[in-house]
Amino acid sequence: MSATMILVGDVNLMNADDPHVPFREVGAALCAADIVFANLECCLYNPPPDHTVEQEGFFADPEIAGAALREVGIAAVGLANNVNYGAAAILGSIAQLDRLGIAHTGAGANLAAARAPAMVARDGVRIGFLQRSSVYWPTNHEASASGPGIAALRAHTAYQVPAHKTRPEIPPMNRPGVPPIILTWPDRAYLDAFTDDIAALRRAVDIVVASCHWGLGEEVLDYMRDIAHAAIDAGADIVIGHGPHYSLPVETYKGRPIFYGLGSFSFHTGHGGRRHGDWIGMMAEVKVGRAGIAAPRFRFVRHNEANETVLCALAAEGATFERIAAASAASLAADGDWMRIT
Repeated sequence: MSATMILVGDVNLMNADDPHVPFREVGAALCAADIVFANLECCLYNPPPDHTVEQEGFFADPEIAGAALREVGIAAVGLANNVNYGAAAILGSIAQLDRLGIAHTGAGANLAAARAPAMVARDGVRIGFLQRSSVYWPTNHEASASGPGIAALRAHTAYQVPAHKTRPEIPPMNRPGVPPIILTWPDRAYLDAFTDDIAALRRAVDIVVASCHWGLGEEVLDYMRDIAHAAIDAGADIVIGHGPHYSLPVETYKGRPIFYGLGSFSFHTGHGGRRHGDWIGMMAEVKVGRAGIAAPRFRFVRHNEANETVLCALAAEGATFERIAAASAASLAADGDWMRIT
């Protein structure tokens, strides 16, 4: 038995006023899959009248956004990200997802609920999803033992003066003004909790998907690679990342794919009410069965002025493909408008 699973990055349905519009151009592709998972980068929640766009929190109309998700068969979403913020918004959004029958992971009424997996079964195959965010606010955002919030995976940053020449374009350390080396690494206790949850989920399902909200710009930082490798070591079959709104390199580690950044899938309006540009994202697809995953591939998507996600022809995205291929620790082969991870 096998099923087709599609994995996408950031879905933000703020200011969507018609549930048929955001996924109109990609709906057929999503509906053709057996399972679709997305990072839900908004709360299905109506904020109080005095809330302003300058305040944090991305809020989408619960009925309109919920109908948009249901219409294209999104089966599960991740909620651990930097904009699922505020107790009322998080709990209200979860209640709406429960009413819609959409599984969720990464946020909850307390830490245990936030760490709990989303589980979906299709054609006799059981798939479990776990999500963590390394990008979150320092106050009232991370779930606690008795308080609502998201499941975080803390990471650290240090700045090191280079003791030797690190790259050809960097001058030696005897010159004033030499830029520091930026070091990042995951917090050991948080990483252990994540891998413990993956190992436990591994015993309960056929396929484990580890989803991580992380990143800064177009670079795969050390902490991201450390988390991804640890997740696979603990039993994850595939790792997906999202957060910096860029399509990032892919990797195969121990034969399993890592998508470091799927980018934005549907993202019309962002911080401060600003409309986002024509960012490029990735739609990943894998075959899943009781024996694991197979045939991983991806294709590019963009977001147009009409607030629609559109599929891209590979021939029109040559520069992006070349950038990703050059930085990827995996072999990529074009297959029509898809890129296969070989």
